[in-house]
Amino acid sequence: MALAIFLFTYVFIAGIRLPFPKLDRPGGALVGAVLMVVAGIVAPAEVFNYSADHSRHAVDMDTLVLLLGMMLLADYLSQAAFFRAAGAWALRKAHTPRLLLVAVACTSAFLSAFLVNDTICLMLTPLVLVVVEDTRLPPIPYLLAVCMASNTGSVATFTGNPQNMLIQGASGLPYAQFVAYMALPAVVSTAVVVAGLLYVFRKELSHQRFDTHPPPPPVDRPLLGLTLVTLLGVVAAFFAGLPMSWSALTGAAVVMTLARRPPRQAIERVDYVLLLFFACLFVVVYGVNKAGWADDIYRVFSPFMSGPPWRETLGFAGLTLVASNLFSNVPFVMLARAWVPTLHEPVLGWHVLALGSTLAGNLTLVGSVANLIVFEAARGRAEISFLGYLRVGLPITLVSFVLGLAVLLAEHAIF
Repeated sequence: MALAIFLFTYVFIAGIRLPFPKLDRPGGALVGAVLMVVAGIVAPAEVFNYSADHSRHAVDMDTLVLLLGMMLLADYLSQAAFFRAAGAWALRKAHTPRLLLVAVACTSAFLSAFLVNDTICLMLTPLVLVVVEDTRLPPIPYLLAVCMASNTGSVATFTGNPQNMLIQGASGLPYAQFVAYMALPAVVSTAVVVAGLLYVFRKELSHQRFDTHPPPPPVDRPLLGLTLVTLLGVVAAFFAGLPMSWSALTGAAVVMTLARRPPRQAIERVDYVLLLFFACLFVVVYGVNKAGWADDIYRVFSPFMSGPPWRETLGFAGLTLVASNLFSNVPFVMLARAWVPTLHEPVLGWHVLALGSTLAGNLTLVGSVANLIVFEAARGRAEISFLGYLRVGLPITLVSFVLGLAVLLAEHAIF
């Protein structure tokens, strides 16, 4: 029954549209969680984490609290016009179509390393559309730069994307150690995205100079200063090893208290649908684990990871890349969290899981929420087909994954 409920939920998580029932991803996850409880697979006490035994807690509250705190901080940065100012500054520095693409990709990657990449895509896409329309440039290369670079940049830290937040909660790895290993693979992967896009669109992007003069946005300097200082304090708390979830939420509370504006706007703009989606997925995957199906799934794939540690690592890396597109990266990470501690080198396994599940998002148009956000925001002004995206995403993802994995393995071999 647990496997049947999981497969039912997966249909909607994968974005498959049925004539009936008409459920989307959050709706499918919610129905799946309810079915797990109604079927008696997961007890209500386990959903609400009433048990003193943490192994019987279905919902990872640390991940949800961390995501909530980072969303609130990102919204205050948005209210202060930080994202528009950062984007406008980067665009003013670019004077050719190719440099503009580099500026867009680097800005997206850098910001996504510290804030949730979905938020960065939501903030940067409208600005990029305005600039490319003013300069009469093709929008597709720049929109791909926003979403693809946001994925590769988010590899660098636990707070870059939701799946890395899940890994942080399950692994307990120090923030500083994770950044030390993942920063260089993130840089290399971003460089591959930039080089790949410049090559694929070499005929559309000329060397001819132009001037971009996006109007400077009105920045709320007091709010911007308060939020940036607080965010630096939060990141310092991460490096100091303090609980990440409560460090982020404490930072949000500090800004909320000192911002001299009602917090309702920031609170209302939190993506509660995403938080509900995560909570329901936790329940569904917990039910699958409790029923023993996660172990059975692992045994199916274990032949690809049998043998010496190097083969196990490569097999797990390949599985992560493929399964993150089949199951979607967040559900797969939820499943794989139970497998990593059984590997010969668990720390390397966590790093491989973060790298593969994130870079897998660049493979297809529906592989990452960031991709969907960008092209939904551009609907009617720029369109790309599934195969059109795959033509670009497949080679860039494979090359960035191979090089990023090679860098990661070299780091572990040296250090």
